[in-house]
Amino acid sequence: MHFDVEYPEELMSPANEPRLSKAEKTAQAREKARAIREEQLKKEKRNKLLVGWGIVAAVVVIIVIIAFAFFSAQNNNAPVADQGPTPANGNVHGGITMLANTEVVKSEPATVNVADVPAPLETKPATVTAPGAEAEAGKPVKVVAYIDFICPVCKQFETAYGESLTNLRNEGKISVEYRALGFLDRQSTTNYSSRAANAAACVVNSSPEKYAEFFNLLFERQPAEGGAGISDNDLKKMATEIGAANIDSCIDSKQFRPWVKVATQEAAAIGVTGTPTVFIDGKQWDGKSDLNAEIQTAITAKG
Repeated sequence: MHFDVEYPEELMSPANEPRLSKAEKTAQAREKARAIREEQLKKEKRNKLLVGWGIVAAVVVIIVIIAFAFFSAQNNNAPVADQGPTPANGNVHGGITMLANTEVVKSEPATVNVADVPAPLETKPATVTAPGAEAEAGKPVKVVAYIDFICPVCKQFETAYGESLTNLRNEGKISVEYRALGFLDRQSTTNYSSRAANAAACVVNSSPEKYAEFFNLLFERQPAEGGAGISDNDLKKMATEIGAANIDSCIDSKQFRPWVKVATQEAAAIGVTGTPTVFIDGKQWDGKSDLNAEIQTAITAKG
């Protein structure tokens, strides 16, 4: 009688395979070590390539940043045309006049030209006479202020008198005309004073009801003197932030920089030597007396 015998699985295990000799074990270990080393070398090579490409990418980014900064500086400091348009709601003297609440005085379109600026006075007058700042019969007391958006003293002026000027405007007792200049362009590396004044002009041109808010925001975020100031891109974002119409193309084209240029040169020509320089119905404020009291005197005089 024949029986089929099943052998247990363990009898077929590698343990029953012929044992490797010492030389074979050594060769096998060497092969395994070689494979591990080869894999490590490949990994190191990959890492070196990644680091190399990372350095290249970082260098490219740095070059792009430097190039952008260079071309931005070139653009910001490029010559500005001597002739250009006034913004809607702006006058030929660089002024924007605010009435009650968000209302501004409307103005006819005009063109300004450096060639029309009067020759500078040979000697500084005791008191300056500002064109268009004189009192007008039957109208509120006219306050005209030459300011610069990077001027720390102008910010102090706004802190001290901004609220009272706004209240008097809203009561219909005064109008306040701001003439933003580029006097302190030298106090930034990017002609910030003129760029900020241009941005404000861009806002009043397309969104006059937002001018007062943008004006206040420029002083609220006033940059320190000596730096680059607020970038054009951030000025655009600030206009969007307050709900003004898009001013991107207006800023990029420097649309009202000639207007700011003419206003700055005219101010210097008539004897304005610093900001703020303020007039109340044509009379220059001495900067020492209480401005509110001076304005109240003018209001009372008008009856």
